[in-house]
Amino acid sequence: MKTMPATATEPLLLEMKNISIEFPGVKALDDVMFATATGTVHALIGANGAGKSTLMKVLTGAYPHYTGEIFIGGRKVDIRSPKDAKDLGIQIVHQEVDTALISYLTVGENIMLDRMINDSGKRQWMNWPSLHRQAQEVLDRLNVRISPRKRVDELTLAEKQMTLIARAIARECRFLILDEPTAPLSRSETEELFRVVRDLRSRNVGIIFISHRLPELFEICDEMTVMRDGRFVVREAARNLTQNQLVEYMLGRKLEQQFPKHQATPGEPAFVVKNFSDDTGKVKNVNFYVRKGEVVGIAGLVGAGKTELCKALFGHTRATGERMLNGRPLKIRTPSDAVRAGLALVPEERRKEGVLVEESVSTNITTVVLPKLCRMFGTVLDFGRERTISRMMIYDLGIKTPSEAALVRNLSGGNQQKVAIGKWLVADAEVYIFDEPTKGVDVGAKRDIFQLIAKLVEQGKSVIYASCELSEIMGITDRVYVMYDGTIVKELETAKTNEEELLFYSTGGK
Repeated sequence: MKTMPATATEPLLLEMKNISIEFPGVKALDDVMFATATGTVHALIGANGAGKSTLMKVLTGAYPHYTGEIFIGGRKVDIRSPKDAKDLGIQIVHQEVDTALISYLTVGENIMLDRMINDSGKRQWMNWPSLHRQAQEVLDRLNVRISPRKRVDELTLAEKQMTLIARAIARECRFLILDEPTAPLSRSETEELFRVVRDLRSRNVGIIFISHRLPELFEICDEMTVMRDGRFVVREAARNLTQNQLVEYMLGRKLEQQFPKHQATPGEPAFVVKNFSDDTGKVKNVNFYVRKGEVVGIAGLVGAGKTELCKALFGHTRATGERMLNGRPLKIRTPSDAVRAGLALVPEERRKEGVLVEESVSTNITTVVLPKLCRMFGTVLDFGRERTISRMMIYDLGIKTPSEAALVRNLSGGNQQKVAIGKWLVADAEVYIFDEPTKGVDVGAKRDIFQLIAKLVEQGKSVIYASCELSEIMGITDRVYVMYDGTIVKELETAKTNEEELLFYSTGGK
């Protein structure tokens, strides 16, 4: 098996010329140009639906029906399958790391998976000590301290990501594509990832870096290519661009004020939580309240307990303590109880928990109110009403989709998030819980989400906004509760605090 070269060589140029691809009803890529070289970290950016992921799927052989030409080192290559891409040294680490690893195998077995695959039909004996020894050599090369004999289902998200990177370079890797690699990571984990990326760059590996976190791009990337609506917009050295210029290239216009100020006047406490703990031990004796017409932030770093709190409030895990809505005690044992009580949750992992990816946009938007759309004693679905409600929500939220019948898995991340939110708008809940709602979402879609939240509070709804993005907490909330180690350590008025103070308490400061 070939492995990543240990020393740098001459840069190798990768060029994609006039790449186009169509799906039923959609031209996803239109004459796109893209070029990068080994020994370079190249950002590929654009709004959700710009075509970034589609272009990379062409490059990695997932979409063979493209037109156009691909050159590596000046030689034309034909990439029509993932094997073609891997044989050319092109590897990808997807955003959804859990689906790319085999959870019941060890780290070493996942890293050396290509060696374990046997297509010959003949019996093959595996030298397990040798396999794990080779996996350890790859991990050592990355300076990643994970035991190759540890099972994948015991790893953190950051460790799973490093395992995927190790798998990618276990064979010759010329170009490594990282799709939203920092989305699930803490700042310290992100810094460790950047160390690995810089090391790979020094070894003459080309990194294609896809991210919506613009400040990070300027920290790690040498060059940037911007796409919009399936077309190439610009390629430029990172040092020649600013964040504002990037946003204008991505949207095709200047970005208006990102955080719309809602005009609601908060009323009496509507949703009250007292002495609240979950049975996992990750939420401990939490107390807070949310008024009608108010956005309350739950701030904290990755691992502080924000997601566990949101899920426990919604009945996903068993909990003790009190939850009251408009003075009425709530008995919530399951998510179904929460929905009936008037709660809505937009979860952090939208593809796993927020939407049904293999169902249509229409099915997803109406799933919460399905009983209300049935006739004949609840036995026959009124497809006409379902279609009408779905089309109205698609229009109101600006969801980019060929039709309400399109599968959610074919939508961009930002549009999937709008579907995850839209189903709760149809349900007309009283308390909306948003857990990292802008994760993996571009700047334009972020602003759309912030506008939706502003409209909700103007309607007198109560909103809980949990995020580790402190700039968003400062921009969208009225009050903030800071979480650290599973408990709330500080309550602050947003107008009277700043990001530095939020970070101070988020890191355990007293």
